[in-house]
Amino acid sequence: MSHKVTHRICSLNDLEENWGEVALIGDHQYAIFRTHDDRVYVTDHQDPNSGSLVIARGIVGEKDGKRTVTSPLYKEIYDLETGECLSGADYVLPVYEVENKDGEIFVLLDA
Repeated sequence: MSHKVTHRICSLNDLEENWGEVALIGDHQYAIFRTHDDRVYVTDHQDPNSGSLVIARGIVGEKDGKRTVTSPLYKEIYDLETGECLSGADYVLPVYEVENKDGEIFVLLDA
């Protein structure tokens, strides 16, 4: 059974709606997105296709009722909840569990 460690990222009010930001935790970069309905998602910042650190600069949107981010390089569309690529490619974007505690945003990561 893996142990999870909680890391504070920022306040909800620090995040712009439908825009990505980057958090550095240890030596790893994470992309953080706040959607129009104040839901927050955390994914890897690294693009699964190119390996470039660009996902936070992607376009936040919706496809088939799912909240998504579109990679700014090759335009793959990823489900922000599951990391599944919705545009037909076999890539998966790692996603992480998020908690909103009284307006403070935390990510849960494996220890």
